[in-house]
Amino acid sequence: MGPFLWPPWPNNMFTSLILLYSLFINPASILGASSVELSSKTISLETRYQVPSVNQVFKDNILLTLNYMSGTVRGKNDVNWENVKKPAQYEFTLNPGERFAFHDTLLSQYKDGVVKTTNAHFNSSDGFLSDRWLYGDGVCHLASLIHWAALDAGLESISLASHDFARIPEISREYGVSIKYMPGETANSARQNLYITNNQNVPVTFVFEYDGTNLKVKVVKDL
Repeated sequence: MGPFLWPPWPNNMFTSLILLYSLFINPASILGASSVELSSKTISLETRYQVPSVNQVFKDNILLTLNYMSGTVRGKNDVNWENVKKPAQYEFTLNPGERFAFHDTLLSQYKDGVVKTTNAHFNSSDGFLSDRWLYGDGVCHLASLIHWAALDAGLESISLASHDFARIPEISREYGVSIKYMPGETANSARQNLYITNNQNVPVTFVFEYDGTNLKVKVVKDL
């Protein structure tokens, strides 16, 4: 048996060249894929802060936010840290024109089309941890990772409050997002949010993959 070629090339040389060109220009059309990856960004949850005890708080708060976002946790009474810390995968999809906001205190100009948030408020009543500075420390790292992935995918991603007051390991300062949720500070909280709009003409899906050490965010576009 000769070498296996896929896809099977026709005998006509001209047609073969056309297929080969199409494979390089638009591989999904030849390979029969239903989606294409627009971006993929990864950070380690072991390098969020140089002090191990503080890093653990950052890590746990990031993972708890993901559990709220997936619906695994709906309130403080649902928090089981053994389950929260397990490797997991979660995804959500935005249809054309739909928006994601990191929390539900929204600026008026971005309220329309918001169909998804993290469902969390990053405070003690939600079960979030404190590093003796504030509750929910670390969630800005997650927001920044999502912002970075969204921008790299060509989506509209708006952050009005920069995180340039503190370094976020493995993420450039230009992608740093400052997140705040305070019931008594509505205007400030709405400004310290993240707003992502699907500006594509097809659905896009955000895929979160945690392997026990690293957290990856992928943006995938339907074809």
